[in-house]
Amino acid sequence: MMARPQLSCLLLPAFIVSVAANVAPTFLPNMTAVKLPEDLPVGAEAFWLAAEDLDHDPLTYGISGTYAYFFNVTPATGEVKLAYTLDYETLYLFDIVISVTDHHNNPKEKTLQIIVDDRNDNAPVFKNTADFSTNVSETLPVGSLVFSVLAEDKDTGSAGVVRYFIQEVIPNTGDSKDLFRILSNGSIILNGSLSYNNKSAFYQLELKACDSGGEYNNSIITQCSSPVFLSISVVDQPDLDPQFVRELYSASVAEDAPQGTSVLKVEAVDRDKGINDRVTYRISNSTRPGWFDIGPDGVIRVNGSLDREQLLKDDEEVQVQVTATEEHPNIYGQEAKVSIWITLRVTDVNDHKPEFFNCSLPACTFSPQEAQANFIGSVDEHASTRIPIDDLTMVVYDPDKGSNGTFLLSLEGPNAQAFSVSPERAAGSAEVQVLVRAPSLVDYEKQPVMLVKVVAVDSISRNSSVAMVTIHLRDINDHRPTFPHGLYNLSVPEHSKNGFLITDSIHASDPDTGEGGRITYSLLPGNGADIFEVDPASGNLTVRNSELLDREKQAVYYLTLQATDGGNLSSSTMLHIYLLDINDNAPVVSGSYNIFVQEEEGNVSVTIQAHDNDQPGTNNSRLYFSLLPSPYSHNFSVDPDTGLLRNLGPLDREAIQPALGGRIVLTVRVADCGMPVLCTEVNVSITVEDINDNVPIFSQLSYTFPVKERDPGVLVGVVKAWDADQTEANNRISFSLSGGGASNFVIRGSVLESGQAEGHLRLASDVSLNYEAQASYNLTVSAENPDPQGAEATAGIFVPVEDVNDEPPTLDAASLRGIRVAENGSQHGLVAEVVARDADTAAQLEVQLVNVICTKAEVDVGSLCHGWFSVLANGSVLVNQSEAIDYETCDLVTLVVRAYDLTTDPRFQAYSDNGSLLITIEDVNDNAPYFLPENKTFVIIPELVLPNQQVASVRSRDNDSGSNGAILFSIFQVDFITEDGTVIPFQGFFRVSTSSEANTFIGNIELVTSLDSTLRGTYQVTVQAQDRPSVGPAQASKITLNLFTVDQSFRVRLQFSTNKEEVGANTEKIMAALAQATRTTVYIVDIKDLDSTARARGRSYLDAYFVFSNGSALTLDELNVLIREDQDSLTQLLQLGLVVLGSQQSQESDSLKILTSSIIGLGVALLLVIVIMTMVLVCVRKSYQRKLWAMKAAKEARKTAAGVMPAVAAIPGTNVYTSERANPMLNLSTKDLGFESQSSSSDLDHISLNSLDNNSVDLEKDKQETKMEPLHSLMEPDAEPLSVVLSGRKAGTGGQQNEMSFTNAGLDTTDL
Repeated sequence: MMARPQLSCLLLPAFIVSVAANVAPTFLPNMTAVKLPEDLPVGAEAFWLAAEDLDHDPLTYGISGTYAYFFNVTPATGEVKLAYTLDYETLYLFDIVISVTDHHNNPKEKTLQIIVDDRNDNAPVFKNTADFSTNVSETLPVGSLVFSVLAEDKDTGSAGVVRYFIQEVIPNTGDSKDLFRILSNGSIILNGSLSYNNKSAFYQLELKACDSGGEYNNSIITQCSSPVFLSISVVDQPDLDPQFVRELYSASVAEDAPQGTSVLKVEAVDRDKGINDRVTYRISNSTRPGWFDIGPDGVIRVNGSLDREQLLKDDEEVQVQVTATEEHPNIYGQEAKVSIWITLRVTDVNDHKPEFFNCSLPACTFSPQEAQANFIGSVDEHASTRIPIDDLTMVVYDPDKGSNGTFLLSLEGPNAQAFSVSPERAAGSAEVQVLVRAPSLVDYEKQPVMLVKVVAVDSISRNSSVAMVTIHLRDINDHRPTFPHGLYNLSVPEHSKNGFLITDSIHASDPDTGEGGRITYSLLPGNGADIFEVDPASGNLTVRNSELLDREKQAVYYLTLQATDGGNLSSSTMLHIYLLDINDNAPVVSGSYNIFVQEEEGNVSVTIQAHDNDQPGTNNSRLYFSLLPSPYSHNFSVDPDTGLLRNLGPLDREAIQPALGGRIVLTVRVADCGMPVLCTEVNVSITVEDINDNVPIFSQLSYTFPVKERDPGVLVGVVKAWDADQTEANNRISFSLSGGGASNFVIRGSVLESGQAEGHLRLASDVSLNYEAQASYNLTVSAENPDPQGAEATAGIFVPVEDVNDEPPTLDAASLRGIRVAENGSQHGLVAEVVARDADTAAQLEVQLVNVICTKAEVDVGSLCHGWFSVLANGSVLVNQSEAIDYETCDLVTLVVRAYDLTTDPRFQAYSDNGSLLITIEDVNDNAPYFLPENKTFVIIPELVLPNQQVASVRSRDNDSGSNGAILFSIFQVDFITEDGTVIPFQGFFRVSTSSEANTFIGNIELVTSLDSTLRGTYQVTVQAQDRPSVGPAQASKITLNLFTVDQSFRVRLQFSTNKEEVGANTEKIMAALAQATRTTVYIVDIKDLDSTARARGRSYLDAYFVFSNGSALTLDELNVLIREDQDSLTQLLQLGLVVLGSQQSQESDSLKILTSSIIGLGVALLLVIVIMTMVLVCVRKSYQRKLWAMKAAKEARKTAAGVMPAVAAIPGTNVYTSERANPMLNLSTKDLGFESQSSSSDLDHISLNSLDNNSVDLEKDKQETKMEPLHSLMEPDAEPLSVVLSGRKAGTGGQQNEMSFTNAGLDTTDL
């Protein structure tokens, strides 16, 4: 027993090593400043904090300071991400405080300068836009400065260099496109000439400013400002002559109009609309001076008596030239004037009666002095009907026009029955003839002189004139030879010979006697006179030329047989001589047919003249008329027998294609009825003449033309009218305006095409409307033809005066109340209506989307939700990407909207204040629970674990919210994997309880019943996490946990020189020292006092397990090595009374061994001294060799990168070596390190490793009792490195340390 202090003195120097103080980490030298682009996205990697620690302790990084909110730092890695958007323009340079700590020393802090690098994130902005208007004279020289603008860009470099552009010139016409140009300094230069009247009195320039381009979001872009508008008003100058508002003036006035009657109003305006000088009028020329004058108001009035009859040679028109002169001279000092010729038509009044004149047309002058009432003429007695009176030159004349100049002629007087007058109706002037009406009454023997009165009566006024005509009769041979019949039908064979007697029974008689009664017969010249002859004395009719008697040439001959007396009085009779023939001639149509008829009133009645040379009265000569089909044949009919062509109804010129010019061509077919049928076709051309039978028609019955107030001279609207008549004389249209306030407007007509015209209604250049004075005007526009007798069409024009739009719109707050929309395609279409209002009467509102803000848990998440919703112009909020809506990425979408009034006056604000519509995204159960990664290994020591104790835990989250994200854990399956790979199902041994902390759910796996401590292997527990949705199916996920078992072979006993009470009091210190030395979790099984027989080297013992985080445990040999390597822990344990390390079995046999050794020692004391000295020498030698082996192993371990696994697997939870003799927990290479097996029965140093007290030599001779358990064969892979070896080296290439320790909350000394 005296050898113990001496052994301690020898052993302590071998275990104590120098320990250096822990050094604080320091930042790398380059951690002084960081340059970041301002367009770096939130959440992106900004930079890394890098520090070095000579002790290779785990480091924790942090950021603090005023501007620390810009960043988020991962404490373990030093990765820094951007948390808040950077802006160069507001903060381009700032400092943050960075810190690092190794948890042993005070944190090291350092100021890091953040330099924000500018990006092209700003567009130029125009300054002083409220003053963007100017006035310029229309005579401003080209190249002059019009206006200067200024735009600023907050960016730097080329991104801040502003360029100016003129996007558009309004009005956008060809002459205004390049009228202005803008310089690089913002000066706007006049590039062409201005004209207030010919071009535009107002221009609006749409200006845009762009920067010169710069980098933004990793690309070079150009930022441009919103467009602004510059208003340019052109100031008018007096450089133009006045202008009549109409290009053509015409009017009609009755010839009996009294003096002062208004005929027509002309109006001229100053073409310099901006000056609008007063205009005066005068008649500067006239074809009838003095008939008319004009007043200062432009109204032409009758100034004298009018007489249409004096204007017959002038087309009944008076031409008047009106000159309009401005009150002030123009800019050249000259008189500004304009002239126009005006046509005034004097219309007829029935103020004359027809009168008789003794003259012949057209030589008559019709002067009132030449009118006569008595005329003389003569005629032979018994003159034939309609024989005119000789030597009578009578003309009737009525100077009135049209129906006013139409008169009726009739006869009165004692002999009126014997005569007639021609014509019976006439208009204007006509030659009058008195004709024999009843020859029997004209008998010289009864009355040599006859009297008649010719009466001319005006058809309208019934005024009349009478002329007396005296007729002298001349005596003549008044008895003529007479035939019994007026017609004789004769026939003759076709080939009769010359001299063939046709008839000898035709004789005439004459009551006169003497020479007057002698009758001579003759054939009058005519058709057939050269074929037939008559005996002058007897009257016998014979054939003269038989060769000409050919039926094919002529079937019937019509001869006149005349009987003449001695006084050359004759009479005649008709002879019809028929030739018999066959049907060998087709019908023949006589003449051509070109018919002109007026539409509507005119009728077609024409007989197609046709004949057939075959024998009349037979089918060979009987004709049949028909109308061949044609586009217009259905409007006509032809009598099949007579050939009379008629129209079936009124003809309409407008129904005929205009290209035909009113001409219709019909084809009439004429056929005979013989065998075979022969026919002939003839074209009949019918020209339907146009009359003014159509009234102009407006395109609309009424028009509505709104006009803004205080806007003079603007175009109010355009009316259109058309006339269906097809001739220009009848379809020409002119417009006129009437109604209250019509003087404020001017309408000017223009011809579009034949029959179509449009009228441009404008405000007079000097007139602007006032909404407050009169809110609307009701006008009537008339469209009429030039024919004064024609009707006119009218249309109403409603002109509402528009109020100027000067109030900004507003958003209805009720429509901006928040809504809720479910995620993942749950809702589609309309979800909300944003209502905009405007107090103006003519507001045209649209809702615009200004911005979309996406937030998750009140944190801006960028543009994730920008495409989810869309806002239509009518305020409808639609789901745009229903399937893309994701509650887990964004739970609140804020739509920033505003209302825009499209019709707001440019001088006023057109936008409302921005409003926000909050859309809360509702969660649906679209995410399955997921398990959080755990850097833990679960170990079960069966003899320590009791039922209801926690043996493992899992953590899970569900990105859904509410009940959709609530998780319930359950044990899905339990299997036990033995060391030889056998799978044994286990049920009912484990249960899991569910708890939650914040948004993390924790599943605690607890033991239900005691486990079999003899089983060696791993429990595989499959845990299921399932959510609990209120609607729809639940979603689940699974994870399998490996619960490694540690059997009793790894139970280690430590003996202490103090009693169990003192060891129990120092339990925490002992465990801390052991954990520091072994880097394991220490599980204490029992603390007891040793029996008195076993107290040679200690008074109490402590049984414990030393378990790594991967489930493997330390053996006694490995524990000895690790404690010896940590001098601090060894010293502390010695101070706490540690004297012996050993296994439970060896410790239990120590009492017997010590007693036996003591007895033997008493017998051989001398030998014991020799043995002790020898063992001291061997111990020193072997201890030194073992230290070399341990140092070599540690060196090889430090050369091995963390995470590099051995090529051959090991069994987790065991201490089995691989076939290459490498412990898997040491993560050493498979090459032989030169170690000898520490568990070999031949190792004499094995006992010394188990003795750390003064007994340097174990007297036990039985080496078999000190043998360790045999090693087990290789079964399972284990990738965890032994933390005890890795604690002092760098982890791989990352320079980080992995802290490998696990403390099972279910296994601690409080459970003992």
